[in-house]
Amino acid sequence: MRILNPVSMQRGRFIVALLGMVSISGVTGCANMNRNAHADSLAGPAGLKRELVNTDSFVLTAFSRISRPGAPLDLYIEGDGLAWISRSEPSLDPTPREASGLALAATDPAANVVYLARPCQFTPMAMNPRCGVPYWTGKRFAPEVVASMNEAVNQFAARVPGQRINLVGYSGGGALAVLIAAHRADVASIRTVAGNLDDEFVNRLHQVSSMPQSENAIDFASRVAAIPQIHFSGANDTVVPPSVAQRFVNAAGVRCARALTIPDLAHDSDWSGRWPGLQAIVPACSPTIPGQ
Repeated sequence: MRILNPVSMQRGRFIVALLGMVSISGVTGCANMNRNAHADSLAGPAGLKRELVNTDSFVLTAFSRISRPGAPLDLYIEGDGLAWISRSEPSLDPTPREASGLALAATDPAANVVYLARPCQFTPMAMNPRCGVPYWTGKRFAPEVVASMNEAVNQFAARVPGQRINLVGYSGGGALAVLIAAHRADVASIRTVAGNLDDEFVNRLHQVSSMPQSENAIDFASRVAAIPQIHFSGANDTVVPPSVAQRFVNAAGVRCARALTIPDLAHDSDWSGRWPGLQAIVPACSPTIPGQ
């Protein structure tokens, strides 16, 4: 029987650990490549070009198609992505596997379409020293996140000077669509798809921790109440059930806000397949009645 001395054993453990790290790194790298490749496969046929957007807090990844600067801009915001591996274990990279927000944008035939990924999604972490687990868990709607996303919207708005912006947000991107709209005067409409418009209510529903460092979209409902908006929910959505959209509409008022529940769809269903028909439903405010 061969007896290993302590130095040999320690060296062996180090080599095993190193090989394990290399293996994990390789798997992570492949996963990132797959997620990026999937995003490119969605964006390419739609003429959406990948670009990086520098803001004060984060470098964001966007896919854009600006072909007529004199026309309005449709701007899509991604959901929370791969924020959690399990109920209690956060991911190390929130880049979405499926990029549902990008899939919606890819079906939009408008002349000017922009998709914005959330902080730390798709962009190499080395370019974002600020990135860390809090920014895709408890701080995902933090004021600095909203400010960064709004800065990016400013940069794309400058490419279509004087034009109005139609905001579309999927899941957590719906919350950011509202939070961004609350800071702007050029938003023509808001559409959310399975939007997390009341994170305190949703977190209580799922018995998970609150997010005191994040802003809650429903608290800003009155500030966007005059913007035409539709909030789409899936009838089978158990992650963000239709009651969330209705709560937001109740807070915003029904003159300009509308909640629509779509049969047979869940949170992660093929929303992009239904999007051309849903996008054709135009948000509008009801006429004001004198004396009311």
